[in-house]
Amino acid sequence: MRKNSRNAAGSGTIRQRPDGRWEGQYTLGKDSGTGKQIRKSVYGKTQKEVKTKLQAVLVDIEKGVFQEPSKMTVATWLDLWLDTYVGNVKPLTKKSYTSQIRINIKPNIGAIKLTALTAPIVQTLYNALEKGTDEKAALSSKTIQNIHGVLHKALNQAVNLGYIKSNPTDACILPRWERKEIKPLEETQISAFLKAVQGHKFETVYVVTLFTGLRQGEVLGLTEDCLQGDKLYVYRQLQKIDGKYVFETLKNNKTRTLTPAPFVMQALKKHIKRQAVMQKQAGVAWNNPNNFVFTNELGENLKHITVYKNYKRIVRSLGLDEARFHDMRHSYAVAALQAGDDIKTVQENLGHHTAAFTLDTYGHVSERMKQESANRMERFIQSVV
Repeated sequence: MRKNSRNAAGSGTIRQRPDGRWEGQYTLGKDSGTGKQIRKSVYGKTQKEVKTKLQAVLVDIEKGVFQEPSKMTVATWLDLWLDTYVGNVKPLTKKSYTSQIRINIKPNIGAIKLTALTAPIVQTLYNALEKGTDEKAALSSKTIQNIHGVLHKALNQAVNLGYIKSNPTDACILPRWERKEIKPLEETQISAFLKAVQGHKFETVYVVTLFTGLRQGEVLGLTEDCLQGDKLYVYRQLQKIDGKYVFETLKNNKTRTLTPAPFVMQALKKHIKRQAVMQKQAGVAWNNPNNFVFTNELGENLKHITVYKNYKRIVRSLGLDEARFHDMRHSYAVAALQAGDDIKTVQENLGHHTAAFTLDTYGHVSERMKQESANRMERFIQSVV
């Protein structure tokens, strides 16, 4: 080793090797047989890179969570990654990571040593998941991309710590993902749906969803402070995590203020009056400390699955077996564009991250819009020729 070496912060040493690479050494205790210190190394192209890796290893040793890469399995590392390095994501996101790891990654490659994991092994996993088996249905390309995203993040952290030299998922080829065609309700279907929900206990839930484009968690998470005159302030969503309903921040963290159609706000005001009657009837049994807009007869928040199952029963009765709850959001977006709303307004109302995403999703929504565009151009041409 060259002489230009120095102590790393806390413990360990960093040195530059004759080949130009940098090496950080750390101690893992003493060998029970010889009594000598057990020293291990991390490597990198720069001194700064090695210092970062070495400090991360020393922190893990101090916490008692460090394990030698040569002895660590993929499953062990994924558990450690979830517990130690995934603390800054939303609970719902971590729940999704945990589910993908438990169901699709661990059973297939969890027993493999972390240092023995290669791109061909991961590629074989992706191919098998896409093909499916007699016991397990094939997964969609989108789901496989999600699995890849989780595994890629976890292995990137292993690279950063020096546990493995490179991320084997970088060389994998993912199945092509084709966006599913959106299926908004047609005008006649919307009309039939509105007639079918008249008098239903969740009528206002469905009306608000259909004519604002709110996501299910956003609708069910509405509280009385969200109703501000003729505005609707959306700043959180209600989600079920680990068996409990909790408030979560919005997707993309984009709070927004909507100006719904007067029909929607009137429906909400009528609903609030009906809710006041329910509260009076429930008496001391009423339990709505969060002031939810939508509750059951005792003031408790509505359950996602209950609202969904009731929706499915209604659409099936109309012969719309394939209609999803989320299709009401699509229906709102299409109706807004057809009514002449600009793409930026629709984007902000939907809470999309960018107008480009909204345009990509709904830019081809209907032949009617294309025909109306052609008619407008024809009128302009006739006015100038």
